[in-house]
Amino acid sequence: MTYQGSLCPRQDGPAKLQLPNGHLLSPLGAGRHTLHHSSPAAEGADFVARLSTQSYFRSLPRGTNNMAYGTFNFLGGRLMIPNTGISLLIPPDAIPRGKIYEVYLTLHKQEEVRLPLAGCQTLLSPIVSCGPPGVLLTRPAILAMGHCVEASAENWSIRLKKQSCEGTWEDVLQLGAEPCTELYYCQLEAQACYVFTEQLGRFALVGESLSMAASKRLKLVLFAPAACPSLEYNIRVYCLSDTQDVLKVPGSPACPSRLGARAVLLEVIQLEKQLGGQLIGAPRVLHFKDSYHNLRLSIHDMPSSLWKSKLLASYQEIPFYHIWSGLQPFLHCTFTLERLSTSTCELACKIWVWQVEGDGQSFTVNFNIAKDTRFSDWLVPDEVGTPALVGPSAFKIPFLIRQKIISSLDPPGTRGADWRTLAQKLNLDSHLSFFASKASPTAMILNLWEARHFPNGNLSQLAAAVAEVGKQDGALFSEAEC
Repeated sequence: MTYQGSLCPRQDGPAKLQLPNGHLLSPLGAGRHTLHHSSPAAEGADFVARLSTQSYFRSLPRGTNNMAYGTFNFLGGRLMIPNTGISLLIPPDAIPRGKIYEVYLTLHKQEEVRLPLAGCQTLLSPIVSCGPPGVLLTRPAILAMGHCVEASAENWSIRLKKQSCEGTWEDVLQLGAEPCTELYYCQLEAQACYVFTEQLGRFALVGESLSMAASKRLKLVLFAPAACPSLEYNIRVYCLSDTQDVLKVPGSPACPSRLGARAVLLEVIQLEKQLGGQLIGAPRVLHFKDSYHNLRLSIHDMPSSLWKSKLLASYQEIPFYHIWSGLQPFLHCTFTLERLSTSTCELACKIWVWQVEGDGQSFTVNFNIAKDTRFSDWLVPDEVGTPALVGPSAFKIPFLIRQKIISSLDPPGTRGADWRTLAQKLNLDSHLSFFASKASPTAMILNLWEARHFPNGNLSQLAAAVAEVGKQDGALFSEAEC
């Protein structure tokens, strides 16, 4: 059985590779290689059919918005749930040769999964499953998902939780205290985390505050009716966990960090479409602290000759624990306004949001309720891409070049020209003990680079970093080209 891909021809020669002026990872030429799988030839036709990204699992629930699935072998691949920022990278050789796995990736609605939290614990990420559980992986897969924590070691204790086969949730990793022999590891960045795991299952990132300065990011999003024939007008202010930035600035380049994760917000958008709602203001990020204070919201500065508020109290509140737990997805409050004439279409006001008096923020609303569509451009269009990518198409780094880099940088190099230097140049040197615990530290570094930078990663920057490592070892420049 064979799997064909356009790969650079391998040339015989020593393991060290030449790094020609940063062009190591340039697009490959027309040479092709056939990679031979070790399964019997009789299974070949069946495997090719099952490898198609159009091949779905009859045993799994169908879901177009919250699930991806595909069939993979030793060449690896990638699953992505569009518009969520959630993905699963299966590196080459993570699946044993001779094995074929049907793998799925699911984003769960929070009301579908019971995640018990205690004390000051809070859900910091979506709840995500990858499976099937119990499959044998010989190298860690990488699960990527967004989070809403403003991480600092003095304010937070953050744990990765995994649900057992019995249904109980267990702490499998405490970030910052990872023994290098663990089956799990987590790279926590500003808006996303990357979980290395050799055991697939259901995961969530949970935090426990260590001080009242601990904060998590919330996204405040305003919706109101797209059409309003009556005098009454409702503004709905949603308070959502900012697991990643779902809304783009008009005119800004589209990239994963800006398009980000819909998660809960995707459901809010769908709900508002059913209600006939539209976005009426730029979303705002709020840092919500573990101060035990409720979130208060009020509306001000409406022209009294045109509008009046029907709110009896001076402000509205969303209870602290409803927000802090992160388990209630549709938290919002409604400001009911009344215009004095149906001919009034211009709405101008300020909405104030605070936890502690004197320490809040306000944002201005200027909106024409009859014809204003400015903010519809802030809603992210559906991501274009294939939920399942198999083999070489799932990776930015060509397979044979990847193998050359690994074989060159895994062994200790002269003057430190090895994987440790590459990790330092990619700002990953805080993870050296984890990389060193694996059979191929270089492969772990390249896998993390793939998980962080697909599909828009800059290969030239990676090539330059690899070339800089090579300059410390003249042997890297004296061997055959790949």
